[in-house]
Amino acid sequence: MNLLVVGISHRSAAVETLERLTLDSEAATRLAGRLLTGGEVREAVILSTCNRVEVYAAAPTFHGALAAIVDELHDLWGYQDGEASIDFASCGYVRHGADAVAQAFRVAAGLDSMVAGEPQILGQLRDAYDAAREADHVGRHLHELFQQALRVGKRVHAETDLDGHAPSVVTAALDLAEKALGVPLGTADAAVLGAGAMGGLATATLARAGVGSLAVANRDAAKAERLAAEHGATEADYGDLTGLVAGADLLVCATASPEPVVDAAALASRRERLVICDLALPRDVAESVAALDGVTVIDIAEIQRSAASGAASETLAQVERLIAEEIEAYTEAMRADSVTPTVAALRSTATDIVEAELARVARRGDFTDDQRAEVARTVHRVVQRLLHEPTVRVRELAGQPGAPDYAKALRDLFALDPDGLQRPGEPALAEALKIKPTPVAPPAGAASDASPQTGAAAPHEPREGK
Repeated sequence: MNLLVVGISHRSAAVETLERLTLDSEAATRLAGRLLTGGEVREAVILSTCNRVEVYAAAPTFHGALAAIVDELHDLWGYQDGEASIDFASCGYVRHGADAVAQAFRVAAGLDSMVAGEPQILGQLRDAYDAAREADHVGRHLHELFQQALRVGKRVHAETDLDGHAPSVVTAALDLAEKALGVPLGTADAAVLGAGAMGGLATATLARAGVGSLAVANRDAAKAERLAAEHGATEADYGDLTGLVAGADLLVCATASPEPVVDAAALASRRERLVICDLALPRDVAESVAALDGVTVIDIAEIQRSAASGAASETLAQVERLIAEEIEAYTEAMRADSVTPTVAALRSTATDIVEAELARVARRGDFTDDQRAEVARTVHRVVQRLLHEPTVRVRELAGQPGAPDYAKALRDLFALDPDGLQRPGEPALAEALKIKPTPVAPPAGAASDASPQTGAAAPHEPREGK
């Protein structure tokens, strides 16, 4: 099974492009559902934030999955025959195998974020995984990948000083806002528009800064009321943006609206000096607002351009070493796991052959029940002991970097058919396993047993190892 990540992020595209591509949770779930329905993708998780849109997928073939994902993204963005403005080839990226694992781990740790080390992405990654799991879009491969990525993200924050050095997007924006205001943040009156994850973080950060006053407005008034009560703020009317802005020196916008919610009309009663932090994608603030006298707009693009944001280089180097260690451990396990289905099929086939031969012995009349039982135990022990050391060792060897295709070697050595193993008792496989069937004359009246037993269990087909 192939792991791949197909995405667009702030590293590959301009913020103006990203804001046109963001997906809400419902759209992300629909996209994953279409991918699974198409058949080229078996598992899918969609991560959509202000920094990225990424499709994490597990698929039988790499090229088939890639084509299916890009086609769905183009359909979603309205790109057809090169006529639309957003083409994946011009601003996207693809990660496969170990590189896909590395991408998941780096995203979870915050190393791939606009503000290096910011912690919000870990929660966003968990939300995307939970949504995919609830929709039954996740199987064994992505379950293991995301469980490990979340663990790695937690480990990074627990074992390094990343939290102490790396600002979030919110704190980076507020640092820029404080410079634009020209006075300490604690002396400003502030308002927050939006009570989601980003709005909640902005409210908490402003409350800790001790701003002069703090108001919160949200389309869902109950959420605004809860958030305001938690941080000693005042709930404001979402429908009265003019009133909300009139009492603020600083406005933080973080809604999930697909269209701008703050325009020049909403700022009619603004103070002479107003700083707006627009943390939403798509943007909450109309482009014309930045041209107003006394108004400064700090958006995601401005934060991206800020050279002052990010963790200290020593801390980032420590995190990089930790991530590299985790990536190597996971990819080693992936390599070892690739041979497991073939090993299991080999053991199953050996068992089937033994059972077929024991069935012949059972028809002889010169064995007691105890003798037949002892013969069965002995033959099973011999086969298991013969197979134990090679099958354990092949998993160890397969996990080493640069290891050859041991699964193929096993299939070749033991005459295993990757698309459906040979039936038990066939001469080539019996010879390979050194279990040589000895024809036994059937008792009088019994049917001939020259061909394999039709009632014998079929060997398990190996799962795809790549």
